[in-house]
Amino acid sequence: MPKKIAVFTGTRAEYGLLYWLMQDIKNDPTLELQVLVSGMHLSPEFGLTWQQIEEDGFKIDEKVEILLSSDSAVGVVKSIGLGLIGFADALTRMKPDLIIILGDRYEAFAAAQAAMFLRIPIFHLHGGEITEGAYDDAIRHAITKLSYLHGVSTEEYRTRVIQLGEEPNRVYNVGALGLEHLHRTNLQGLAELSKSLNFALDCPYFLVTYHPVTLADESPKYSFEALLDALDEFKEYKIIITYPNSDDGGRQIIPILEQYAKNQAGRVFAIPSLGQLRYLSALKHSTMVIGNSSSGIIEAPSFGVPTINIGSRQNGRLAADSVFNCLPNKNAIVEAIRAACQMKVKLNSVKIDNPYGEGDSSKKIINAIKALDFNPMKKFHDLG
Repeated sequence: MPKKIAVFTGTRAEYGLLYWLMQDIKNDPTLELQVLVSGMHLSPEFGLTWQQIEEDGFKIDEKVEILLSSDSAVGVVKSIGLGLIGFADALTRMKPDLIIILGDRYEAFAAAQAAMFLRIPIFHLHGGEITEGAYDDAIRHAITKLSYLHGVSTEEYRTRVIQLGEEPNRVYNVGALGLEHLHRTNLQGLAELSKSLNFALDCPYFLVTYHPVTLADESPKYSFEALLDALDEFKEYKIIITYPNSDDGGRQIIPILEQYAKNQAGRVFAIPSLGQLRYLSALKHSTMVIGNSSSGIIEAPSFGVPTINIGSRQNGRLAADSVFNCLPNKNAIVEAIRAACQMKVKLNSVKIDNPYGEGDSSKKIINAIKALDFNPMKKFHDLG
């Protein structure tokens, strides 16, 4: 009988990373794919992106509503509580042999807690990483301790997961899952992308995604307005800008973003979610990625696209030489954009060394799943 492998997804970005792994599980005769959907996917405010999952040919086994109409830390805590209740029921009905959880979102944290208490082994992807400016950092390490198998993106991160007490034979360096798209996804050309967006990409453009910083003293509104002021220094570039995630403070940004796009309708295109195909296509053809999304650090270098990483959200993450870190103020952002424009010319002929692998993660993850011999009584691995 095939092993039932549940894949959890709560956001558009996370689903984009999981896509090829889900396809490979679905196509493996020894495995049965189950899909558990929650969080931003189910919210009209964030684009109802669960529909994209079904359009891609995946059957959604369970949907768990957890988002409140809130923009506060209290709202996030209550959403986690709703998630625990909903995931307990959903996973009891699904009865998976293993659940795959990627990253560090609070939705994922709730799903991991439910799975651990139900004695469902968790395969955690992208553990061991550091993002000092967000509470995602603590969530990521907490999910590591709730998990049984680990798929990390670099050898340094493997060492860190082992440092957290996980046994080395359960920690696999599989590389960054999102890099599968480099080899396996037929991305849109510039004309096709422009038609799909109904927005003329007839000159160079920046791809912008800015999320709230949840731990550091970094006002989402102030930082985002500084970013927009900096973009106005580069009127010769068009802007594609996606909405922030559902972390507390994100809803402060949305009306500012929408008004900015409305005031410059011919130059700025704003959208809640591009979807994985259009996002990666937009990334490939862009002059640079600007904001504080992990995609600018993990995926963009492999496309030969420089990144402006603003503020402290991604502090501590390994980054290629094409990533420019800057403070969240106008002058620093302008200076970084100018430097990245100069590097973009060089990247047309020079390949950037991406520390996150070569895009063959899915095969490695599936091999680890097939070798699973689950014992709920984990041993703590002491160093020394």
